[in-house]
Amino acid sequence: MTTYKIACLDVWDEPVKDQTRDVAPDNFELIFAESYDEDHQIEVTKQCDFIMCGTAPVPRRMLDESPNIQFVQKWGIGFDKVDLKAVEDHGLGLCNTAGANKTVVAEHTILLILAVYRHLLEIDERLRKGEWLDIKIMLRNNALQLRGKTVGIFGFGNIGRAVAQRLTGFETKVIYHDLAKADAETEKKLNATFVSLDQLLTESDILTIHTPLDDSTQDVINASAINKMKKTAIIINCARGGILNEQDLYDAVTSGRIRGAGIDVWEPEPTAPENPLLTLDKVVVTPHAAGSAFDNVGHVSAHCFRNIELFLQGEPLPEADVIIPVKPNSVAAE
Repeated sequence: MTTYKIACLDVWDEPVKDQTRDVAPDNFELIFAESYDEDHQIEVTKQCDFIMCGTAPVPRRMLDESPNIQFVQKWGIGFDKVDLKAVEDHGLGLCNTAGANKTVVAEHTILLILAVYRHLLEIDERLRKGEWLDIKIMLRNNALQLRGKTVGIFGFGNIGRAVAQRLTGFETKVIYHDLAKADAETEKKLNATFVSLDQLLTESDILTIHTPLDDSTQDVINASAINKMKKTAIIINCARGGILNEQDLYDAVTSGRIRGAGIDVWEPEPTAPENPLLTLDKVVVTPHAAGSAFDNVGHVSAHCFRNIELFLQGEPLPEADVIIPVKPNSVAAE
């Protein structure tokens, strides 16, 4: 049985590595990177047949200096840190793991909504300082419930739909905007209504972003878009930082143009410690952690390995996963 080496480029603790080893096929040897230093990462990929990357970049230089790489597999969804032109120029394919982390990202989205609405971080901090009555007064004056609100989902793919599903128990109205309208059965099941982007902005009490980052979505939620929203609205971003203009969001929150926000993704990443959004009580922040749940690691890793096995067998890869089409595998063809 031929053994294949997989370059696992993300820096993980041993328990996470163990979760991944547990689901790896017997003929896959996993080589884990120990840092994100580019030279070190390339030393790892030079000795491997496949790349598996999550938050780690895949620059042109890596592919130029790693001639044995046959295929690039994204651990997760977003592929904005992969040099797509370099992948194409080297005749390689690129796949992600569509839907593999939809549950954990959807849960994190709900977490951020509730944390912003109920001032969770502020009251936690104040209670630890010995306050009690003042907190209850503040909450009665400022906290909101989710029931009865209109939630606008920008991007209605796997994650957007998982968010809609989880909202059904909160008695909300769900509207969404996407390039493609969902089928009638899906809309009925999720009690979701397709609207234009302008409607999404003007009608949403909560705008949650779940669209990919590309040229058409770069900075699409900017000052002009935010000015169309209700002054009581909040924005949640668990997609990609470049979709939401951070300076425009800061200006809107500090001026009272919108109520607040929950932000998991940044442009660039990691965000600078002096990012002014980090100073605002009305903005709940996390470090691109929506997809980080220990008990989902094996699920996503198994999805990655399944795609690599399909490639080696010369079988079609899941259509939803394909970012750059995979060329026929000469090994399988033989």
